[in-house]
Amino acid sequence: MSITRSAVRRLALTAVTAAGAMTVLTACGGDSGPMTGAHGMTGGTPAPAATAAAPQPSATFNDADVMFAQMMIPHHEQAVEMSELAATRAADPEVKELAQKIQGAQDPEITTMTGWLRAWGEATVPQGGHAGHGMPGMMTEGDLAMLEEAEGAEFDRMFSQMMISHHKGAVEMARTEQAQGLNPEAVRLARTIETAQQAEIEQMNKILARL
Repeated sequence: MSITRSAVRRLALTAVTAAGAMTVLTACGGDSGPMTGAHGMTGGTPAPAATAAAPQPSATFNDADVMFAQMMIPHHEQAVEMSELAATRAADPEVKELAQKIQGAQDPEITTMTGWLRAWGEATVPQGGHAGHGMPGMMTEGDLAMLEEAEGAEFDRMFSQMMISHHKGAVEMARTEQAQGLNPEAVRLARTIETAQQAEIEQMNKILARL
């Protein structure tokens, strides 16, 4: 039985279409390996890495990344709140300078992490949770009230002691993100937080030793 040219063209077109569909399905499936959380690639159909429209790194994330941002934002906010008190209550110049450094570093990081959550379609606070709840190193309302009432050398000692505990909590959270996170920007920020705050812990221990 002979096959017409039109029939051959239809068969060829069908084969090309099927191959294209398999390529799209393969691209949608991705090859990033198993995810540790419920979140994966978000947004529209992923573009090949070589194209100009490739998604930004922040488009890839998992549950650990979301939790890191949701917890670190209020953690940073409290550190900034504590640091702002030093401007009028601290007596030691190094304490004042360190407080300004902490505020200057963590304010932009709050903005960055808030932007991530917005881009990921996630709330700033975990569903059914409360900002600051259950996070390591967080001060209680009573702790903050005592710090606010302190002045001079008393404030310097109290601030250093509280901020050391606060920083240790942030370092713990940052290490968890580095071990479990997927988003490269979040993991990189976690590494930066660990390095910076570990150095500040050492500095505050030296401050306490001389006060």
